[in-house]
Amino acid sequence: MAIAYVLVSCDLGFDAEIVHEIKQVEDVKEVQGVFGAYDILVKLESANAEILKDTIIWKIRKLNRVRSTLTLMTAEAYE
Repeated sequence: MAIAYVLVSCDLGFDAEIVHEIKQVEDVKEVQGVFGAYDILVKLESANAEILKDTIIWKIRKLNRVRSTLTLMTAEAYE
């Protein structure tokens, strides 16, 4: 099982809209608004890291009003 946490920075005032859109993406398990340098925290789970990579690149980073992301992939060696 591959798990990733994605921190999303978006245009001011569009966080609720983007949270709604991200919730529709397959493999998304949790979405939370956060305070600080980023606006949204997303938890994804999938069968492998390659699927997660594609989801992050093509389904989250390409959303309108998303400015940047920071991805943290879990280390399978510790599981």
